Amino acid sequence: MYKMIVCDLDETLLKDDGELSEKNIGAIKTAVEKGVYFVPNSGRSYLSFENVLKETNLSGLPDQYSISYNGGLILENEDNRTIQVNSMDYEIAKTIFEIGISDANADVHVYLQDDLFIYGLKDDDANYLTSRGVEFNQMDSNDFSIFKNKNIMKIIMDLPTMELRKEMQQKVESKVNASALATTFSSDRYVEFNPAGVDKGSAAIQLGEKLNIKSDEIIAVGDNGNDLSMLKVVGLPISVANGLDSVKQAAKYITKSDNNHDALAEIINKFIL
Repeated sequence: MYKMIVCDLDETLLKDDGELSEKNIGAIKTAVEKGVYFVPNSGRSYLSFENVLKETNLSGLPDQYSISYNGGLILENEDNRTIQVNSMDYEIAKTIFEIGISDANADVHVYLQDDLFIYGLKDDDANYLTSRGVEFNQMDSNDFSIFKNKNIMKIIMDLPTMELRKEMQQKVESKVNASALATTFSSDRYVEFNPAGVDKGSAAIQLGEKLNIKSDEIIAVGDNGNDLSMLKVVGLPISVANGLDSVKQAAKYITKSDNNHDALAEIINKFIL
């Protein structure tokens, strides 16, 4: 019996327009009523998906949980109580930031525990973030020292092609030992840098251990590269129909429906109800 579902949001649970379908909402509510935990597991800040928690009646509840920043932060939904913080070393984050802002093709996101700052924001990235309810602060200065005493969760860059994202990964790893980083790609636009050992999979297992849920009792659902870590460590890894080939190869089940056609409802109806 599966006791927990950890689920990516963008291009997995949410439609391309960032909305949550009625069928997915109903399926999540029914699964929770049966005692199954539904845990958003997103690269985004928890602040940006409060609407998902509200629509599924999980907002503000005790003993319900969320994972954000690719595993950087685990919260209990009641009062957003911190369960686990997996933050980034300041000097490593500063080096990555400086490499990012030197590239004219990139805008650079600095995710703190409770805030997002963006340097060199591009219009299409701003539109993408706004469509998903992401609040952010534009940086007028490249002075990274303003984050010196903050929990830095991750640094990411928006770049227009996968070739440029991989080049950015190589630039960063020429200055920062790759063994200190967990590097992933998401939403066909971002390259993301977390501390080594911090990813969606490690956070899912951390939360499972807290709740006395074994890894083989967890379902993980995703579509993109930053979801692979959680698909590799759970009992039932699932790719939505629109997932990358690498995600589909890691999955034990691939949905017939894509993210625009109630893929999560398909999963819950098949494996939970």
